[in-house]
Amino acid sequence: MRSLILGGARSGKSALAERLATQSGLEVIYIATAEAGDAEMQARIEQHRMRRPAHWRTVECRRELAATLLHEAAPTRCLLVDCLTLWLSNLLCDADAAALDTEQHALLQALPDLRGRLILVSNEVGQGVVPMGELSRRFVDTAGRLHQALAAQCEQVLWVAAGLPLALKGDRP
Repeated sequence: MRSLILGGARSGKSALAERLATQSGLEVIYIATAEAGDAEMQARIEQHRMRRPAHWRTVECRRELAATLLHEAAPTRCLLVDCLTLWLSNLLCDADAAALDTEQHALLQALPDLRGRLILVSNEVGQGVVPMGELSRRFVDTAGRLHQALAAQCEQVLWVAAGLPLALKGDRP
């Protein structure tokens, strides 16, 4: 089962993903894509760490997400990726356009081969005005296209607002 959980900042999407991972009854591997570039981000990361059960293993993954998923996936595991938009930011800031395309393609190609449970968390960033800067527009466009491609491959797509999930595809949790 593959789930994509979308929502705005502080919508409750990570908490929902963590709840679903716990309910899976499987060994949970938390795949963290954030990097603590400043004190505020370090505080956010620490809040997420404190919320997670101590027995969950955390794997940090800045760029090569498909390879990490393929390495960690197993029928007895639930992989929770939080979050795809930070992963895209890492790629946009660190890599050239070809590497960005390669990594996204690798992710989409890997999904059908993954065994076990997969929960992907991502910020929906296309709800507002079109950003003025080229990099910001590229980020919004890239995230939107990736979300559409992932939604096509996931059995469950959830939208979270105010901590409440709405099923866009598949069953409501």
